[in-house]
Amino acid sequence: MISVSSAPPTSGSSIAAGNLTVLAASASTDSATAPPTEPTASGALLPRCSPEPQLSRARRAANIAAVVVPMIALGAGIALGWHHVLDWRDLVLMCVLYVLPTLGITIGFHRLLTHRAFDAHRVTQYFFAVLGSLAVQGPVIKWVADHRKHHAFSDRDGDPHSPHTNHGPGLLGTLRGLWHAHVGWLFTSVGLADARRYARDLVEDPVMRAINRGFVGFVALTLLLPFAIGWLLTGSFIGALWALVWAGLVRVFLSHHTTWSVNSLCHFLGRRRFTTTDHSRNVAVLALPTLGEAWHNNHHAFPRSAFHGMRWWELDVSGLVIRAMEAVGLAWNVVRIDPERQREKTALPPEPRTAG
Repeated sequence: MISVSSAPPTSGSSIAAGNLTVLAASASTDSATAPPTEPTASGALLPRCSPEPQLSRARRAANIAAVVVPMIALGAGIALGWHHVLDWRDLVLMCVLYVLPTLGITIGFHRLLTHRAFDAHRVTQYFFAVLGSLAVQGPVIKWVADHRKHHAFSDRDGDPHSPHTNHGPGLLGTLRGLWHAHVGWLFTSVGLADARRYARDLVEDPVMRAINRGFVGFVALTLLLPFAIGWLLTGSFIGALWALVWAGLVRVFLSHHTTWSVNSLCHFLGRRRFTTTDHSRNVAVLALPTLGEAWHNNHHAFPRSAFHGMRWWELDVSGLVIRAMEAVGLAWNVVRIDPERQREKTALPPEPRTAG
């Protein structure tokens, strides 16, 4: 069974409190918007993909810059830090600004807004939408739509970032697939999922639309913030500049690549505890930097679970924060998967991995 811990929400404070019909597999369940289906070899019905528009040149150029500029900053930071430019205050600030916006992604964009793994006051939802926007992973509505589409077509045609579809055979096909899932999809298919189909609940929320439109401003803020703090801490332009490099650009680089590793490595390497229709895997070594998202097979087996770490030793920082939020009344209707339901989906030995 899926258990839901609940507390009575205040009137008008949440979206569909306790509504367990919201996106079990992350595409809209509404018959007017759910993707059409097609039978698999086993007779199960899976969504059929419809064509998507092409990424514009301007958006592709912006995405290339978002990938390349933080990488250049990392190289510059390492090279110059070797000569004692690196300040311990920059590292502390980098860690803080890594964790908080990443929690905005893992708790806010992902578990709350995409999967409705728990319910919360609207102010809390908006707070996490803004916090996640500071991670520079795209506007909130586009992020949610892409991710719900990923679950609807996971590792099949239509998945925006699968390493397993249409990349060719052999080692070269494997490398092409991993490249696409990690970075390449940002230049071809990111942000193209139909938001009215996959994220209608957010599209119909005027505040979420405003946060979505304000993404460029949040990108500016996430870079200006470390610059300003660096200036206050050091009283110099050079100190502010290096805070921008380490706690701004390098931090964005690290946040990007840990998230993208879930898309690529967690669909390619690791262990499969549960039976799923895709190639999702748990990668323990990524659990800490992804704040719990790397228990990815757990997540694909139970997308609505608020907790991706399902054993006591499966570190899930995001899940711990959700527990704390629940304890103080900031989260309720928190979805948990009981041991019996977990046993029902326990996987057979992992199937052979294919590169095609």
